[in-house]
Amino acid sequence: MERNLMKGNEALAEAAIRSGCKCFFGYPITPQTEISAYMAKRMPKIGGVFLQAESEIAAINMVYGCAASGVRCMTSSSSPGISLKSEGVSYMAGADLPCVIVNVMRGGPGLGGIQPSQSDYWQATRALGHGDFQILVFAPSSVQEMADLMSLAFDSADKYRMPAMILADGLLGQMMEPVTFASDEIHEHTAAEKPWAACGHGGKRPHNIINSLYLQAEELERLVVERFQRYETVKGELHMAEQYLTEDAEIVVTAYGSVARLAKAAVDSARAQGIKAGLVRPVTLWPFPEQEVRDACRNAKRVLCVEMSMGQMIEDVKLALGCRLPVEFFGRTGGVIPKPSEILEQIKALNAKEAE
Repeated sequence: MERNLMKGNEALAEAAIRSGCKCFFGYPITPQTEISAYMAKRMPKIGGVFLQAESEIAAINMVYGCAASGVRCMTSSSSPGISLKSEGVSYMAGADLPCVIVNVMRGGPGLGGIQPSQSDYWQATRALGHGDFQILVFAPSSVQEMADLMSLAFDSADKYRMPAMILADGLLGQMMEPVTFASDEIHEHTAAEKPWAACGHGGKRPHNIINSLYLQAEELERLVVERFQRYETVKGELHMAEQYLTEDAEIVVTAYGSVARLAKAAVDSARAQGIKAGLVRPVTLWPFPEQEVRDACRNAKRVLCVEMSMGQMIEDVKLALGCRLPVEFFGRTGGVIPKPSEILEQIKALNAKEAE
């Protein structure tokens, strides 16, 4: 298979097309604008639709309508743009509609800055919008994974009938790396595969109604409970993490996305200095890979959570470990990228504490 040197944003867009995405609705915002630009060029050539909406709010509601017809569709944005889409995402979750949402995170809050960040973890994993619901969240750490996880995101969204998010950051979106696509062909997906879709039926079945409004409290409660029962199924089937040098690790670093690459370099340096360090990298952020984190920390004495935020994933790490181990935090925020040397110093400090 041919290897292509591509930006993360471009690889993600191409992977979406090959995964059967037929409609893209978006609005430009740094650092993800290349996704829209790439889709604008490619979609008309493959019989798809690219539409730059007048706003992020309009874009997500176009996705709502398109998904309701059974067509694979997506949108992309960056942090403040995702906030604007949140109401529409809640409507889609309430209507049990699949789609893919890409968030190439930037610094915040507010307009913040255009540099990379990971401060939208809570927004993504604690329900993006109002009401009782979850979305699937995938966190790539390389350009290759930006492409690989896109196909899984579309397939999982369809399987479980819920929105899925690719949670990346400006560093991954803008960097260039070689990437190989699983297939040169575009996978076709038809609305006929989705018997729930509002796509026309020639009178052969009852009308499908796509809706999230239920005026009877008991009926809405029943639907929400059924949805959460489905979420429990998702938790049992979809949980992914990478473990690195954790077999005998006494200091385990937890990190996701681009920060995990920096943490891996720090772990290698720590090993070179005789410190038994390891890394566990969650790939699914919801469902969170609790068992994989516990397995990685089975011999650990201390855990270090590293993030490009003031500390958000650390709560899930602590919950996964049942507060059995001390979990320390190191983070940079506002668009500042942590250095491997800084992470190494934190590892060494924890190791020194353990030796006392």
